[in-house]
Parts: sequence; structure tokens; C-alpha cells
Amino acid sequence: MKGQVGDNRRFTDHSGNFKHEGDMVMRIYEVKNYDELSRKAADIIAAQILIKPDCVLGLATGSTPVGAYKELIQKYENGDLDFSQVSSVNLDEYKGLSGDNDQSYRYFMNHNLFDHVNIDKSRTHVPNGLEPDADKACSEYNALIRSMGGIDLQLLGIGGNGHIGFNEPCEEFICDTHCVSLAQSTIEANARFFSSIDEVPKYAYTMGIANIMSANKVLLLASGKAKAQAVLDSCFGPVTPHVPASVLQLHRDAVIIADSDALSLAKEKGLF
Repeated sequence: MKGQVGDNRRFTDHSGNFKHEGDMVMRIYEVKNYDELSRKAADIIAAQILIKPDCVLGLATGSTPVGAYKELIQKYENGDLDFSQVSSVNLDEYKGLSGDNDQSYRYFMNHNLFDHVNIDKSRTHVPNGLEPDADKACSEYNALIRSMGGIDLQLLGIGGNGHIGFNEPCEEFICDTHCVSLAQSTIEANARFFSSIDEVPKYAYTMGIANIMSANKVLLLASGKAKAQAVLDSCFGPVTPHVPASVLQLHRDAVIIADSDALSLAKEKGLF
């Protein structure tokens, strides 16, 4: 089964792997449900830590990775995983929220992972949401990522509109960490985490597309029918900044784990 991504042809083999000519590879794994997705994602992240104990993990927030974080905590509690040498950088943070705000992404990471494993929190990094100077906040985060030697594995979720991090659909890919005005659809999707939609911040600091694409491996998770259109467009459509996640088709080592609901439209169209 063939399709076109720019000038690069792709095809699928029996395992559901999508391969591009040259050095670009996108592997898509279908799982039955969210629990299986979480276990498989945790296995891949754990393998990265075992292979390189001092690895740099790019981490994500939102509801999708929570299950994977729980699985990683369980592996640590079982004595199978050691985070003591691991460093991390998070994709994004709301502008204007302090790390102790329970809706900040620093708080999220502490609550859902860091407080439960033996990671050194001084080696965990999130954009500074309290820095009012956007240029300063972004340049410092870019410099931090470079100083760490780059990212070994970048974990991603995907928004219903195809955003990754807070890289919203736009006219061009923005390369580096930047301050973004959140799309209304993203604000509405995130409102469930706040008391009211009016409390959702309107701006955020986010890694850019080049930051993400520079990671040695990218692992994207997609669960539920609400993500089916985004998965279809990102994995099987043209590469376009109007669907930010579509750029992952050009990554040299991208792994997509999606449950049956998230792949439902692609399967209906005979693309997977």
C-alpha cells in the first residue's frame, strides 16, 4: 500500500511499520486499549533508560502519558528501573503559572512521576512560566537543551487538531522554543483541568518543531476516537504546518503507539 509524503514514498509491512526511503522511519503500533498503550510506552522508555542510564528524556503532560508514568513508577518500585542518572526536559509550560500551581506542568510532573521515583529534581527541567520576558525564557530553554547534549527520547501526545507540545496549526513550522497563543480548541480541551474555561491560560512556552525533531527517538501516543482525525492526518496525510504532528513523518526514528479507536479512520480508509 503506497502513498506520497513530498517526494518520499512510504509503504506498510505486515507489522504496520511505515518506512520512508532514505533514513526516515515511522513505526506505527496498534494496541487494543489505553492500558496496553501505557504498558508498551513504558517499556520503550524503560529500555532507553536501561541502555543509557544517564539519558535525557523529553517528557509530555496531559492525560495520555499518565498511564505510562504509572507503569514506570511500578517498574521503579519493583526494582527494575533506576532514575538516579536520568535528566529530563519538558515540552511546555503555561505562561504565568508558578511551579507550585496545581495546574502547572511542573506540578503535574512532580505529582505524576518525579515524586515517586529516585530522579534528582535538579536534573528535571520545565520552561519557566513565571519569566515575563518571552525572548529570555525561550532562549534560555533552547540553551539548556543544547547544554544537555540534546534529547535521547522525546515523548509526545497529540491534540485533536494535530498539535504536539503547544505547536498549534499555523502557516509555518516554528523551529525553537517560543511563546504561543493557544488555539481556542486547545483551551477548550484543557478546560477540564481547571475550575472554568476562563482560568485556562491563553499563552504558553513550548519547544519548537526543531527541538522535537532533533531528538534521537520520538514516541507519540494517541488514544481514543477524538484523536482519530489527527492520527489520520498526521501519519497518512501531507506534511504541513497546518497539522504539526505530520512533520514526524520526516523523523529518522518515530514510533507511534495508537489504540484501535485512534486508528479507526485510517483503518476505515484502508490506510492501515
